[in-house]
Amino acid sequence: MSWQDHPRAPAPGTALFRLDDIPEGEGREWRSGQERGALSLLVVRRAGRVHGYVNACPHQWIALNDQPDRFTTFDHEWIVCASHGAVFRYEDGFCEDGPCAGKSLEPVPVEVVDGVVRVAG
Repeated sequence: MSWQDHPRAPAPGTALFRLDDIPEGEGREWRSGQERGALSLLVVRRAGRVHGYVNACPHQWIALNDQPDRFTTFDHEWIVCASHGAVFRYEDGFCEDGPCAGKSLEPVPVEVVDGVVRVAG
């Protein structure tokens, strides 16, 4: 199932964060709720660009983070799965190393409009 098919998927134009709330080289989680079955998205910022993904490691489809908004390596070079150690590129979510090497995070189109990160149409 694609993120767009999730019953709680945000509609195009939905505001996720202010760009200033995402430090360079880091990420933030957006959730449709706190209960089981909620949709969790990840937005990362690097080199002045933002990228959105479903917050699920393609190895076992569990959340990448084990702490709030903790999605990157300490040097901010990679998105990382806290459970499996898989590392992903910011720009396309491709897994360079780990148990899901060669697979990719599911992309979510995002854009910045007037300083706000939104789901792109």
